[in-house]
Amino acid sequence: MKNLLSKSAVLMLLAGVFTIASPLHAQTDRLIIESGDSAQSRQNAAMDKEQWNDTRSLRQKVNKRAEKEWDKADVAFDAQDKCQQSANLNAYWEPNTLRCLDRRTGRQITP
Repeated sequence: MKNLLSKSAVLMLLAGVFTIASPLHAQTDRLIIESGDSAQSRQNAAMDKEQWNDTRSLRQKVNKRAEKEWDKADVAFDAQDKCQQSANLNAYWEPNTLRCLDRRTGRQITP
C-alpha cells in the first residue's frame, strides 16, 4: 500500500508538472511589430529639432560669409586677368591688395 501511495504521489506530481508546463508554450501564430516610438525618443527628437532650429541662423551666416568670400575671389580673378591683358604698359597686378595699379603713380586703374 505504501508502495502504491508513493507511486501515485509521483504520478500526481508528474501530472501536475505537465499541467503547469503546457501553458508555458508560446503562441507563434502572431507577429507583433513595435514602432520603437517612446516618450524618451520623442523628447530626444524634439530636443534635436530645437537645437537644429537654434543653430539655423548661425549656419546661414556662415554660408553667406563663405559665398561673399568666393564672390570676392572670383571678382579678383577676373580683375587680375583684365589687368594682365591690358594694353596699358604701366598696369600691374598687386596680389596683396588684389588691385590693378599704375607703375608710375601707384594709383588704382581700371583696365
